[in-house]
Amino acid sequence: MSQEASTTIIEELEMAKNTEVEGYFLYKAIADMITDEKGVNIFTHLAKEELDHIKVITEIAESVSGGKGWLSYSEGLANSGSKSGEGAPIFSGESELLERLANNQTDINAVNIGIESEVKAVEFYSKLLARAGSPEEKVLLTELLEMEKAHLKILRWESESLADTGFWCGNMEYSVEREID
Repeated sequence: MSQEASTTIIEELEMAKNTEVEGYFLYKAIADMITDEKGVNIFTHLAKEELDHIKVITEIAESVSGGKGWLSYSEGLANSGSKSGEGAPIFSGESELLERLANNQTDINAVNIGIESEVKAVEFYSKLLARAGSPEEKVLLTELLEMEKAHLKILRWESESLADTGFWCGNMEYSVEREID
């Protein structure tokens, strides 16, 4: 791998880590702010997963920059477990999404902001994947992309539930037509 390619990959991994840090702080803030018990559980879980992503991306960036090459997601997570607190975010910085949430602290707004954040994450990882060079890079980015898509699906399900559309997880919870029968 050329020095230039390695530098670009390190920069992209740093952007990915920053994206995950923003997601981590967003989800922690939402979990502390909302009242829906299912929502609190979902956002607490999402925050933990974002923290895992931060640790993995940090490990992989260190491995690539140290000339050791790409690690798989599970290798990065296992390696990060042996370090106490390294790779964890120190501060959240400014966030337009957190500011919007602070201005309208409703459960549905929190979920919608989470959806917006995950849509951006899916777009971000899709772009990185399209530019990925090595098979190892493609595997890792595909795994991260699929995790972000799963987060998006969970949040959309929570939105359906909160909006009382009659759907949960894409399935109809009730039907007016069936009640008439």
